[in-house]
Amino acid sequence: MFLETYQAEIINTAILLVIFIIITIIGKVTIRKIGKKSNINDARVKLISRYYTVVLFLVFIFFEAYIFGAQLREILVVFSSVFAVIGIGLFAIWSILSNVTSGIIMFFSFPYKVGDKIKIHDKDYPIEAVIEDIRAFQLHLREDSGDLVTYPNNLILQKAVTLVEKDAIEDFGDFN
Repeated sequence: MFLETYQAEIINTAILLVIFIIITIIGKVTIRKIGKKSNINDARVKLISRYYTVVLFLVFIFFEAYIFGAQLREILVVFSSVFAVIGIGLFAIWSILSNVTSGIIMFFSFPYKVGDKIKIHDKDYPIEAVIEDIRAFQLHLREDSGDLVTYPNNLILQKAVTLVEKDAIEDFGDFN
């Protein structure tokens, strides 16, 4: 009875699922190629892939609700309500959201890579260090003295940065 009643919806869901899987695979392959071409850390590539999958999943849920008969107005009310609650919650932790967004931007357009020695022109605390790791929230920088400095992603995009030496980490060895 269930299969007969919802036959069209089940077929449309199967088609949507196949499209979702194909788009997910294409997107992840593209992200991997960009990461490999730009010599980006595998952990960062996986993080961006997860963000991509979550966004696609939300779009999938949106279309799935529409397939099963929810009106566009109802779907928009639910999604806008959910995003309003999330937005209010994230406003309290805007710094974290800002750092994650900066991390995504840095994945696609940050000109420096792990191993490069950079100088951050911060008037309060100038830093000259080797990029040891680029994470979702911050960069790990190793100073010549051996000190580890964590620098927020959102600040690195706001400051002037100079490349001092490319692949300088080879000169200092592995800090892990």
